[in-house]
Amino acid sequence: MTTAQDEAGAFRALADPTRRQILEDLRGGELAAGEIAARFAISAPSISRHLGVLKGAGLVTERRDGNRILYTLAEERLATCIGRFLSAVCPEQLVLRHTRWRPGGAERSEGS
Repeated sequence: MTTAQDEAGAFRALADPTRRQILEDLRGGELAAGEIAARFAISAPSISRHLGVLKGAGLVTERRDGNRILYTLAEERLATCIGRFLSAVCPEQLVLRHTRWRPGGAERSEGS
């Protein structure tokens, strides 16, 4: 698969508002599939399909813990896909690659 095809899959996954909300929810840390489903007014099988799309695009990872499936945001993958796109579209803009967002709007660069 080419980089362009790989990124296209990530952007297709990001096209849906439910999937974007799942990614935002995972920003706080690992969540079980049932915990994710409980946050939405749609069926658990629908949430499972959304999680499958996100996993297929490499935007989330999963691990089993007994009979539960726990999901984690793949932050580096998400940042890489979006960063490459922004670099190609807006090359004149300075992109800080190692910036971490912190609640309260404060940002810092690693190493500072």
